[in-house]
Parts: sequence; structure tokens; C-alpha cells
Amino acid sequence: MQTITRLDPLRDAIAALRADGPIALVPTMGALHDGHLTLVRAAKRAAAHVVASIFVNPRQFGANEDLDAYPRQLARDQALLESEGVSLLWAPDAEAMYPAGYATNVSVSGVSDGLCGAARPGHFDGVGTVVCKLFNQVQPDLAFFGEKDWQQLAVIRRMARDLDLTRPHVDAIHGVPTVREADGLAMSSRNAYLSDQQRQQAAALPRAMAGACDAVRVGTNPAAALAQLVELLLAAGFSAVDYAELRDPDSLAVVANPASQPARLFVAARIGGTRLIDNRAV
Repeated sequence: MQTITRLDPLRDAIAALRADGPIALVPTMGALHDGHLTLVRAAKRAAAHVVASIFVNPRQFGANEDLDAYPRQLARDQALLESEGVSLLWAPDAEAMYPAGYATNVSVSGVSDGLCGAARPGHFDGVGTVVCKLFNQVQPDLAFFGEKDWQQLAVIRRMARDLDLTRPHVDAIHGVPTVREADGLAMSSRNAYLSDQQRQQAAALPRAMAGACDAVRVGTNPAAALAQLVELLLAAGFSAVDYAELRDPDSLAVVANPASQPARLFVAARIGGTRLIDNRAV
């Protein structure tokens, strides 16, 4: 596996790989876990070569968020990616990604509104900008993202469609189902921030979400089901719930009556200093 940190050698290496067939991109911020590796395995089944990227993107972190604390373990991540058969790791630093004088921003309206877009102002501008740059740098035929970050996936699909970053009518951006721990908690690099006690308490999140979805399916008033979910999380040790909402899976518009249209439950909740997100179909 090649590891490349500068753009000119990246372009040369990508041109050489492309001669063998399609290239799949798996963008990450590192601190890899089995959720990331599941994306790599799906990409490997679909393309001749997998290119993974590791870049902790400062533009998607707010002023009071965990940029400095975000786990960085490049040597470990390199070994994991190599063991999965990744052909190339693109690991630029901030100077390579955003050189002096950088002044361009990619903003995607609509699907970025509400949910994490409201709780983390500017976050999805940072996501859109860095993923647009990654697509231009690597020029992949396919790209793979986890469904745990469902709103992020919707933003990326909208951006790619609007900016003609993928071929029309081709499903080039693949969402891969969330990988979960044995107790149902979605795998996340931020789970490493949890103490042993917090980790046990965090298992209440998938349980409460499953209960709320079940309640809505049997006709419970959605507002009552969501209020009960919030109550359960706070009782379990979560300090706050940023949101618990039913949204359309595609447009991410608020769903008032899930009995009459598809809906997905989205939750973000805080335990200690850690913010966990999850979603599931109703």
C-alpha cells in the first residue's frame, strides 16, 4: 500500500491505478474501527482498487468542538488498511488540503438544514468542502460512506449531483449500513472518549430508539414516542438530547405522520463530553 501526502504524486499514482479499472474512495478521519473497515470491504468488492483517505478536517469542527482531542493514530490505521488490501492511502496535512490563501467554501442547502446542521453550525459546509476536494483529487468512480452519518450522506449525494461530480444516473455514492457493537451502539471513533460507566450507559441510546420506532409503528402518537425516548435517555445518564426527530429518508423534511409516508428516526445525545448520533428506519 502506498501512503501519499502531497497532491502531485497522488495524481500520478491515481493515473497508474486507473489503468487496472475502477477506483473506489473511502474517505475517513482516521481512528479506524470495524465500521470503517466494512466500508473498505464493500469498496473492494466493487472496484479494482480502493483508495482510502485520512484527514481530520478542521473546517467541519466548531469553535468549541473536539478537533484537538480527536484521536490520531496513523501508524495503526495504515496497518489496518494495508491488511484489508487498500491500494493507496491519501493522508494530506491541513497545509496540503487548505494552502495559504484558501478561500472557497461548498455549501449545500436543504438537506443540511436542521438536525446536525442546526446543532453544529457550519459543519456541513466543512463536510461538503472537503469531500468535494477529495472527489476532485482522487476522481473516484465510486465512493463509500457509512449510513450512521445519514445526513452527511444526503449532503454528499446532493453536492455530487449538483456539481456534476459523478456521472448522471449512476449510483456512484454508496451508503453502507451502520456497524454496531454487540449491545447495539453504533460504532464511532468518538466512543473511545467514553468512560467504562458512560459506555454502559450509552447502550440506552439504541434501546430507546428501537422502542420509539416500535411505538410509532403500532400507532403511538409520534410526539409522545419521542418525548418518552428523551426521558429514557436522560434517566439513563445522558446529559442532553440535541434532537430526536422523524424525517423523510431522502429529503430530510420533517415527517408529521409516519403512518402515511416513509420516516427515519434521527437522534443526537450527549453523555459526559461526548456527542453520539444514530438513526434508524421506522
